[in-house]
Amino acid sequence: MAYASGFFAPSVPSLRRKTQPSFGVSRYRFCFSEGIFRRVVCSSGVKGAEKRFSSSEPQVPKLVSKGCKLVGIGSAVPSLSISNDDLAKIVDTSDEWISVRTGIRNRRIISGKESIKGLATEAARKALEMADVDADDLDLILMCTSTPENLFGAAPMVQKELGCKKNILAYDITAACSGFVLGLVSAACHIRGGGFRNILVIGAEGVSRFADWTDRGTCILFGDAAGAVLVQACDAEEDGLLSFDLHSDGEGGRHLGSPITDDEGNDLLASVVDFPPKRSTYSRVRMNGQEVFKFAVRCVPPSIESALEKAGLTASNVDWLILHQANQRIIDAVAARLEFPQEKVVSNLANYGNSGSASIPLALDEIVRSGKVKPGHTIAAAGFGAGLTWASVVIRWG
Repeated sequence: MAYASGFFAPSVPSLRRKTQPSFGVSRYRFCFSEGIFRRVVCSSGVKGAEKRFSSSEPQVPKLVSKGCKLVGIGSAVPSLSISNDDLAKIVDTSDEWISVRTGIRNRRIISGKESIKGLATEAARKALEMADVDADDLDLILMCTSTPENLFGAAPMVQKELGCKKNILAYDITAACSGFVLGLVSAACHIRGGGFRNILVIGAEGVSRFADWTDRGTCILFGDAAGAVLVQACDAEEDGLLSFDLHSDGEGGRHLGSPITDDEGNDLLASVVDFPPKRSTYSRVRMNGQEVFKFAVRCVPPSIESALEKAGLTASNVDWLILHQANQRIIDAVAARLEFPQEKVVSNLANYGNSGSASIPLALDEIVRSGKVKPGHTIAAAGFGAGLTWASVVIRWG
């Protein structure tokens, strides 16, 4: 098992360490400041830079500690809505059977010319519009997805669709249902440690393409969607990403996944030395529902509690709890263990099903645009799923 937990806080190093970057990492704490590193690099590599460090100026540059905040959000879903009654026509199930066990009544499914790239781009544009930021002002795009339409990643395709002209970095984060939370933490690290200013974090999934539509235990769960947030650098006093708690347990990975399999029909070139390799593909999603339920109810509450503790908060200080929208029974059980009142628990599972890494930003977008979330509200969010991975974060909106 691997894990990390921490909180972000500004740090000012001792004046004795005049040229050491103030980037500190420990088990519980991350501290970043870009000021010294940038000034030292400029003084050694830019012509005339020595004039900036005349004897009349302080030899130690003034530090400007950075925070980050969420300033824009957007989401997108496919046009095709599939109800429980629709599913009952192709597998042995019913609306009552599904809704009682999962809380799901409808889900959105990619069809026709729709794509993950298209949904992600639409969600990103809405987030940029809310934040009043142009695509050319972006410094980085993080695409959190486990179902890209290209084996080598989807983020650069979204960069192209947005029309970014500066060839900014864009890369994928593959962590299934925990991906969006990991994307937020990664964005904060890039801002605090790398001097980035505007970062798009996108969660987008097309899990329906990997669902086994003959298995009523799994196909009833999944839907497709995309959600995006714009994370922006700010002064430390305005910091909006307060703490996090991140974990993984590969031992439990056998309970939920889509492992690679060989195409048994591709034996034309097979030899006694097993070369060349058979053509491979990914299997349909496989899940042990009972084990996943037990994992989520056991691991997610202490993870959220740990993140809250790092932020110096308790559940009573939190305005909203947004969990990965996997199953209403899981959402209810986690909220009950944390003693969150139901009116603070966000759930749109009934309308969209489990949309993987898109579920948290999709739910957040709905309550932000409804006016329920106000600037300054504190939100605890947690993703959990395949890997197994689980990740919690405490943020302040706006």
